[in-house]
Amino acid sequence: MTDGTGEQRERGFDHAAVEPKWQEAWDDADVFRIEDSAEDPKYVLAMFPYTSGSLHMGHVRNYTITDAYARFERLRGEAVLHPMGWDSFGLPAENAAEERDTNPRDWTMQCIDSMTEQFESMGFGYDWEREITTCEPEYYQWNQWLFNKFHEEGLVERQSAELNWCPSCETVLADEQVEGEAELCWRCDTPIEHREMDQWFITITDYADELLEALDDLDGWPANVKEMQRNWIGRQEGASVEFEIEGYGTAEIFTTRLDTIHGATFFSLSPGHPIAQDLAEENDDVAEYVERVEAADEDEIEETSGVFTGEYATNPATGEEIPVYVADYVLDDVGTGALYAVPAHDDRDHAFAEAHDIPIEQVVEPNPDADVSPDEIDVQEAAYTPDGVLVNSGEYDGLESEEARDKFVKVFDGENRTDYRLRDWGVSRQRYWGTPIPMIHCDDCGHVPVPDEDLPVELPEFVHTTGNPLDAAEDWKHVECPDCGGDAVRETDTMDTFVDSSWYFLRFVSPDLGSAPFDSERASDWMPVDQYVGGIEHAVMHLLYARLFTKVLDDIDLLEGTREPFRNLTNQGMVLGEDGNKMSKSGDNGVSPQRIIDEYGADTARLFIMEAAQPEKEFAWSPEGVQSAHSFLQNVYKLVEEYADGEVSADAEPSDHAVSEYVARELDATVAKATDEFEAFRFNHALQAVREMISLLRRYREYTTPDADTFERGLRIAVKLLSPVAPHVAEEAWNRLGEDGLVAEADWPAADAPDDYDTERQLVENTREDVRDIVDTVGIEDPQTITLAVAPEWKHRAHEIAMNADGNVVGTIMGDEELREVGSNAADFAKDLAAKSEALDEQLSPEREREALERAAWLLEREFGADVVVQDADADSNLAGKAAPGRPAIDIAE
Repeated sequence: MTDGTGEQRERGFDHAAVEPKWQEAWDDADVFRIEDSAEDPKYVLAMFPYTSGSLHMGHVRNYTITDAYARFERLRGEAVLHPMGWDSFGLPAENAAEERDTNPRDWTMQCIDSMTEQFESMGFGYDWEREITTCEPEYYQWNQWLFNKFHEEGLVERQSAELNWCPSCETVLADEQVEGEAELCWRCDTPIEHREMDQWFITITDYADELLEALDDLDGWPANVKEMQRNWIGRQEGASVEFEIEGYGTAEIFTTRLDTIHGATFFSLSPGHPIAQDLAEENDDVAEYVERVEAADEDEIEETSGVFTGEYATNPATGEEIPVYVADYVLDDVGTGALYAVPAHDDRDHAFAEAHDIPIEQVVEPNPDADVSPDEIDVQEAAYTPDGVLVNSGEYDGLESEEARDKFVKVFDGENRTDYRLRDWGVSRQRYWGTPIPMIHCDDCGHVPVPDEDLPVELPEFVHTTGNPLDAAEDWKHVECPDCGGDAVRETDTMDTFVDSSWYFLRFVSPDLGSAPFDSERASDWMPVDQYVGGIEHAVMHLLYARLFTKVLDDIDLLEGTREPFRNLTNQGMVLGEDGNKMSKSGDNGVSPQRIIDEYGADTARLFIMEAAQPEKEFAWSPEGVQSAHSFLQNVYKLVEEYADGEVSADAEPSDHAVSEYVARELDATVAKATDEFEAFRFNHALQAVREMISLLRRYREYTTPDADTFERGLRIAVKLLSPVAPHVAEEAWNRLGEDGLVAEADWPAADAPDDYDTERQLVENTREDVRDIVDTVGIEDPQTITLAVAPEWKHRAHEIAMNADGNVVGTIMGDEELREVGSNAADFAKDLAAKSEALDEQLSPEREREALERAAWLLEREFGADVVVQDADADSNLAGKAAPGRPAIDIAE
């Protein structure tokens, strides 16, 4: 094709022109808008981003995944809710404002503007009319309203507790925000300190059992995420028993192994245990140790560190006095902060006993039917931790561990109980940029909730100061008590920002509602989220809190029948740099999404990311992969252009019906495969099928004059299948094909895979590979004729009998009267089948096999430049006799 000057025009698309054009067209057509009247739409959601100011490749991957899936479901006729908002509160904005001498709100809004522009440039199809921003009073007033509702239900408490304090961020951290054995702040990697403070807590422990047990019903969640939540909740069934420490009263322990109590040789207290604190006031060695542990980083204390207190505890099982230690491996917030130690049957106790020269006494040995015998156990060398039978336990010798545990609860005045690792959620933060906690402190009335009619409690003007800026806002914090009218002070802590994200998915249902946090009737219809996508780093914190909120909201009748927020969850894998390490600015291996968009276009970035791996897998960035994606999209568009401009010869009545039939069947199979793979979130497999289909269309065009309907149908299918991932190029191609409307609003192609398609495809691929092997092995340079012979009917019959034979394959086959008539040939074939009976698969009938080979013969003709003849089973008995079902005999003539 030439332009107006007669010059040959280079084919292809200009992404800089194409992408904005179609983004505007989608906006004008309200493609992504969903009506409030929609009934139970498909709810597709990605974890909304923190407003950092720019997208990184991890963002691009996350949001491409949900956008592609939302577009796919929309093409299938679903009403789709695919919203976007901003997780816009948080300390980083406060820190950025300090660094830039501005205020957090202005900084955050600049970031939102920048990120919105980048989202739009990527072609992400959001219903922007449902946009929410958590730092806006219109949103966070409902954080406050829900806080008050939780308070009314007894789910909010004021507690004094030893909490995690980040001296750099100057705020309290939840346990989940303390990372690693070194106990570092999740935001700034500063070692945390422990401080005793009054805080507001949401009593998540009230829901511990349901949060744990409901995990079993989350079939659409990754197993590792569910296991992480199980471990975090950490439910243990055990018993509590008291040990007497003379002069200091009783110390309660919790144990899951009460059967080992006779083997206790020392007693351990955590440094923060009340008795340990009392001992520290009287014992200089204990005081020095407790101070050292409290001041040290975790990696500065040896795992077996501890100090003997000079005191003894009485073992209620033996009456013996055992030494009392204060030891760092006993944790204040696990169990009771005290334990009796049985070094023969606990690894940590064993290590401590060895380090402090404490006796090790065995009281459990393997059962008689165990894999190891009692003689093989040496508890002086290593702890024996499995259940077994009791020894050295007096009258209880011979009891099995489980029976002993049940009995000892009564014998030693214990109490069965359930213990949890999970602790109540501390939501107080000593920082400015968050939701003000709606409580007022009155000397006479105590803690008084701010009345609903006075919400929202808005943030005052930001003041640059150390510590908590709200505490310095004198005019803002001094108020009247809502109950008595006396002088009072506002709560100056703000909420943990995980409160914002614990229910935001509900606000998207009715983002402009002014009378409630969300429309309960609509939310009950639209929830749960059908597909949720986000990082594994939120497996415990965000997801656990969102599950809690959903259950509470159901209990207080704001939701009806929805107790889990997310039906299906996908954790996208990381995008690695070319060096194989996590892509990051600090690692100097980051790739700017904007640079890729400017150079190659958004569709290239989207296609590369979606082709590289399945969503949950990590993959390394590859310039070659980016170039491949770009070249593929250009080639697809060029093929469409050539056809649209009449440069592809096509006939309404093709001369080669077999070839056209083969292509048509492949088109149907591609649609069926791509549909299945999109549904299963295996986008890379679907896109590979599209690549193969485009390659097939090119070969079809080169081999023969294609059938016009088949070729054009193939192009339309390709464009539709690509449109969820490369929507701009797809729209441009759709338009060039002369189709009405937008491909974003078209119907997903409908087709079923042909009957026995997988078997037929395997037959063709095996045959092509066998021909290649023969040509290469024999050294045939110029094959003239390739003859394929299908196995005779009797071999197919023998194959089917062998597949269903129970053990004696040869005998079963030769027991068939028709096969016995074949004689020794049948017996020899039966032996071959018996040798590989475990690997036998269903095969086509002789007639179906011949038809499949005839349809695919053109592929061999094109590849080898030879005539291809497909023979019936009876056409040449000598050649057919060498064939087997699914493996035609091959003769190649030069």
